[in-house]
Amino acid sequence: MRAVCEEAVAAALAGGASYADARAIVRRSQAISTKNRRVDRVDDIESEGIGVRVLVGGAWGFACDRRLDEAGAHEAAARATSFAKAAPGKHQRALAPIEPVQGEYRTPRDEDPVDVPLGDKIALCLAAEEGMQHPDVKVTSAFVRAMRESKVLVSSEGTAVEQDLVECGGGIDAMASDGEISQLRSYPSAHGGSSAGSGWEYVLGLELEREAPRVGEQAAALLRAPVCPPATTTAVIDSEQMVLQVHESIGHPTELDRVYGTEAAYAGTSFLKPGDLGSLRYGSDRMNITADPTTARGLGTFGYDDEGVPAAPTPVVEAGILTGFLTSRETAAQIGNGGGGSMRADGWSRMPLVRMTNLHLEPGEGTLDDLLADVDVGVYFETNKSWSIDDKRLNFQFGTQVAWEIKNGKRGRMLRDATYTGVTPIFWGSLDAVAGPGSWVLYGLTNCGKGQPGQHAHVSHGAAPGRFRNVQVGVAPS
Repeated sequence: MRAVCEEAVAAALAGGASYADARAIVRRSQAISTKNRRVDRVDDIESEGIGVRVLVGGAWGFACDRRLDEAGAHEAAARATSFAKAAPGKHQRALAPIEPVQGEYRTPRDEDPVDVPLGDKIALCLAAEEGMQHPDVKVTSAFVRAMRESKVLVSSEGTAVEQDLVECGGGIDAMASDGEISQLRSYPSAHGGSSAGSGWEYVLGLELEREAPRVGEQAAALLRAPVCPPATTTAVIDSEQMVLQVHESIGHPTELDRVYGTEAAYAGTSFLKPGDLGSLRYGSDRMNITADPTTARGLGTFGYDDEGVPAAPTPVVEAGILTGFLTSRETAAQIGNGGGGSMRADGWSRMPLVRMTNLHLEPGEGTLDDLLADVDVGVYFETNKSWSIDDKRLNFQFGTQVAWEIKNGKRGRMLRDATYTGVTPIFWGSLDAVAGPGSWVLYGLTNCGKGQPGQHAHVSHGAAPGRFRNVQVGVAPS
């Protein structure tokens, strides 16, 4: 694939490009699901192709081709340069300088997840479904996935890198109903379980079959639980829900293309401004956020991003102050800070965009029980159910599948239909404790949408439970 990429870059330069890069990708992805103890879906899809990105007269051009040969390379390069030349107006773009790199990266793994027989994956799902059976549970489902991707990137600046990446994950859901209301419980996470950059050992380590009875029992118990009452109170949020809070209210608004307004599809722009760097108080001094594409088992873990920038951790919020953005080489040059490192594309047929890699809330001290012990009255939220946030990523409402009253430092009765609302910097300003490293959990999401045409990024977030004071929970009366 390297020779094909080199051919494409040479053709783009011959066609008038001042800069060019080419990515060749071969991907195989599998998705297996069962529903009500029957096979629901078995996908095993292979794709390959090349994407070529160029700068001509300061304008970007991008094109792709399914053929990983000389003809495909030349065709993609020719169309990319013609698109750039056709861009109206005058353009000026600078890219943050990087040293050309030659290297390789391979996801650590014990067992390649794609090589595990489909029959074994189906059997795992069916066994997990058996454990969720309960008279009140009307629908059960289980899901596993696996992906392997070989990727080569070559640029006109001398970068040439090869990467061999694998992912896998899974999850289970139980939906209970009494004819009037329905309630859902999921493990290890809602909206498609959790995935990791790892071998099949990650899926086995989730122990879906072991967790299944608890998931079914809690789904049924929610039918009889009272609705979370409205109040302004202390909220303790579990790791899984904290992950989505980080994703929506920190990850998207710190993507620098959104800050500049050059990207707004799917998730809007941002309440942040370029001049906020180093001065804006994003939250309390307990808030520390890091973007780290070197995290073990992260879905956003790689050796090099899709511009060839080597992976390195970047502080985004330190002691509550905004200290970094997620950047491309272009946006880094525009703001005069950073060097890129967050450019990722959803396969060979898409142009790279600024995306989250692995974005973490750094742990604090103690355990979940320690967080609860300092709460006289409050609510503990667990496992995301719904989210809503405005186009500036400022005003939000989140709902969780289950919650518990907190009274005198202990978890009390179960609550259903629990929600909390906030304004991003005010909410994070109310953070007064984060549990320690022993409570920190990494979750991988595969449904982060951005761009037109749309792209789905696979990203990971790590978080420990957090405690927030004076939060509006439940639906306040109008």
